[in-house]
Amino acid sequence: MTDQNALQQAIDYVLDRVKAQDAAADVIANRSNNFSLKANQGELDEYKVTSGQVIGVRVIKDQRTATSYSESLDLASLDLMVNNALINAQYSQQDPHQNISCLDSRLATIEPEVYQIETATVDEKIDLALSLEQGVVNKPHATSAPYNGFAESDSHVILANTQGTLCSHNERSTYCYAYTLYEKDGKQAMHGGMSSGRVFSQLDPNYCINHGYEMAQALLDGAPIASKHYSVIFTLSALSNLFSAYGMCLSGQAAMKGINPWRDALFTPIASSLLTITDTAYVNGGFAIKAFDSEGFATRDTLLISEGKLQSLLHNSHTASYFGIENTANASRSAKGGLGVGGSHTVIQTGNNSEAEITAGEYLELVELQGVHSGADAVSGDFSFGASGFLCRDGQRLQAVRGITVAGNFYQMIKEIDAVGNQLNNDYSRSFYAPKIRFTRLNIAGK
Repeated sequence: MTDQNALQQAIDYVLDRVKAQDAAADVIANRSNNFSLKANQGELDEYKVTSGQVIGVRVIKDQRTATSYSESLDLASLDLMVNNALINAQYSQQDPHQNISCLDSRLATIEPEVYQIETATVDEKIDLALSLEQGVVNKPHATSAPYNGFAESDSHVILANTQGTLCSHNERSTYCYAYTLYEKDGKQAMHGGMSSGRVFSQLDPNYCINHGYEMAQALLDGAPIASKHYSVIFTLSALSNLFSAYGMCLSGQAAMKGINPWRDALFTPIASSLLTITDTAYVNGGFAIKAFDSEGFATRDTLLISEGKLQSLLHNSHTASYFGIENTANASRSAKGGLGVGGSHTVIQTGNNSEAEITAGEYLELVELQGVHSGADAVSGDFSFGASGFLCRDGQRLQAVRGITVAGNFYQMIKEIDAVGNQLNNDYSRSFYAPKIRFTRLNIAGK
């Protein structure tokens, strides 16, 4: 029996057991294979091959909901999983808004780019892993590549429910990375580069080596600058990191719990009129392409912010029912977890400003932020964390900057935007797409 057939039989068995108890349920079954390599001092330090499977059920009976999961597909384990969920449901609060509401969905992710056949050999992957470290340490003043590696994974997901839904998704992805520890004249700096793709041939190890090295070298002589307000441009990875810390503000689930500051802000201005953000289901080359959400509804594009006005939050069937509005098909659930809300590709639309316009005059380019999630308060919007980057003028880096603290309020920051670029770029995760954005002013504590 193939792994896929085993998963399908387990799902059928679970759904039959649930229906026999006059309950409703959806089931997510996932099988994955992972391979990773790391190098240390010219030799493989890690050669890890893992595979696993997990099946999880969300049951609803008498308007009460609970989840349970099993990493074994034998019948006794599946019986225990179902029984645990049904028992736990008895002790949960009644919620008339959470239902198994996706009827007879038969979706599969068919875009060929999402699951491509891998032709590279294990030896080629080992050579790449070793070359990452070697490529770094061969460079002047690069004493080591303390973090480096190659990894790949493929996964198969089946989602089914007691309402006739049966959906499937296959995907493959791979990435590599290398960090440079640069030491000179008693000073140290470290930076890294990452490259991702669906298959081995799409990786760019030279970018990982050179980007990390060049940025570490450029930052070495960095020092604090005068404390004051600066106009700021974040690199895309830093901007992605910052926006992810405030993802709650676009969550219908956070609004349902009463902790989303934008809960009552629909159709009102919450950002600069230069800002338009969409949750986009399909982006060419994107890593969040999937035909269906975690309830089985077809994924779709949702306009979140249009010219500064909040147009929608992200919803699943539960939050949509609670607010009496349309489901945006953004259910997110793993086999081991409860129902949540999650986005696909975050796309900040391009503006009309040229590179010269965005980089005119003095500004601070921030390339690295430290402790973003611990230093950000998603409810109030306040943030404070360490940063490094470059003081720039008219597109030219004047000096490296380290040892500073950037502070502000996210909800105020996105209201104060000077310029939005006309070129769309993506970060290495291929789920965040944005042009260059120049924010009017942030408080920098330096010297």
